[in-house]
Amino acid sequence: MNGEVTVREVMNREYVGASESDDLLETTELVIREDQHPILVLRGNEPVGVATDRDILAYVVDGGDPSTATIGDVMREAIPTVEPDASLPEARDKMAARSAEFLVVTAGGEPQGTLTEHDILSSARLESESTESPEAVPQVATTGEQATAEDRNVESAAEDTFDEQGICSACGTLTRNLASFNGQLLCADCRDV
Repeated sequence: MNGEVTVREVMNREYVGASESDDLLETTELVIREDQHPILVLRGNEPVGVATDRDILAYVVDGGDPSTATIGDVMREAIPTVEPDASLPEARDKMAARSAEFLVVTAGGEPQGTLTEHDILSSARLESESTESPEAVPQVATTGEQATAEDRNVESAAEDTFDEQGICSACGTLTRNLASFNGQLLCADCRDV
């Protein structure tokens, strides 16, 4: 791979879209059945809000009646977004700055998918393959002829990192053998299915 890994390469292209007037319970059942988070609230193709399981729980805890509620009653209008061509470090920075668990991927104002913390963690190996160079490996500098015990521990810790591992988007397994397939990072077992 050449260059940085982009959001487009690891984003989830499937999402639950709902309108503000959609029934809260029916939409929540759909989210659970499809295992897709968050709910993108749309007017036509324009995203106008998002709703998460936390928003729904907060509504219920505050005394709201979910049997009569709509998505518009629980949605947040602030939508954390990112462009599909943004690099993963840019996306991580946006998530951190907004304390967001996800970003809505938009192009030309239209939703393309979502990017979650899990998607970014799953891409760790893919990103390290494309951005690391041999010069990027930290070198332990010593002033004497022999390294001190502390220096050897630093070297050992650097060798034990998880940079070459990632989480399979399908089964959640931590593995070294991930490959991008239909916009998801999959382990060898899930690619064979």
